Amino acid sequence: MTDILAPALASRQARVRGFLHRLTDSPPQVLLMEGGTADEREAMSLYWAALLNCTLPTQRPCLACTACAQMIARQHRDMFFLDGREGSIKIDNVRAVRAVLGEPPRDDGQRMVILAEAQALGNEAANALLKSLEEPRPGTSFVLLAPQRERLLPTLVSRSWVLTLAWPQPFPQHADQSDAMSSAASSDAGETESELAAVLTEWTDALARFAVEGTGWFQRTSSKGSLDNLLGQHIIARCQRELAAAIIGHPRSALARLLADMGPARQRKLDEVLAECQESLAFNVNPALVMDWLATRLTLLAPRQAR
Repeated sequence: MTDILAPALASRQARVRGFLHRLTDSPPQVLLMEGGTADEREAMSLYWAALLNCTLPTQRPCLACTACAQMIARQHRDMFFLDGREGSIKIDNVRAVRAVLGEPPRDDGQRMVILAEAQALGNEAANALLKSLEEPRPGTSFVLLAPQRERLLPTLVSRSWVLTLAWPQPFPQHADQSDAMSSAASSDAGETESELAAVLTEWTDALARFAVEGTGWFQRTSSKGSLDNLLGQHIIARCQRELAAAIIGHPRSALARLLADMGPARQRKLDEVLAECQESLAFNVNPALVMDWLATRLTLLAPRQAR
């Protein structure tokens, strides 16, 4: 990630960068970064790694010295980067890191152990990591990255210093979306937040109903003008929030109550499904097809007693 602090990121996460600089005098052993997008979380974790290892005496991080460049490129010999976006983070990955934690860092800075999308930790891997976090590790900094802290084991969160990045905009604007913005399904300048919330509640209630009863969904997505890319992004963002509410035990909506009964393994699978839906919409896949695929997958994951 060479463009680690592009202007847009630097502006959106300026507050977070300020906090990171204030933490350098006494860096926490475990830093949990939530919020933002996956790319922003990764960028800020690498910025933190560069900040702790920069060899320039002033104006750290310089982002140009050998230590900064190697940390940013994830090529530093004191850098361990476990990427949950590539699949489940398994216990063997954690054991490989634990094997060197008793040794001092090879260079003069901090050893960095970054777990990107740490919600991908398997149960065994999470418990193995927890053992490392329970022991003082001078010279080692752990960084956990996750969309929300609630997606991680409470025991991991309790041992972390939590830093919340600016939350992603669920409704990004693009020049080629001007026509979509004018559709009846989208939130235009005159639509209030409460009106948009009501629209999203209708969609998520319909999604929960389809998962249980198997009716009503396809008529909704196939109705002309009822759905566009931007509204699709809003629906996915709402589903992610409902999933978080279900995980932490505060299911207030029909969808959250359904998700709460799914169990951890199926909740993790749904999390992956929602991420794929987000990516598909970013690549302008037909939103109706994306929403229909989501509804179908949710139906397969829904507990049998709910049907």
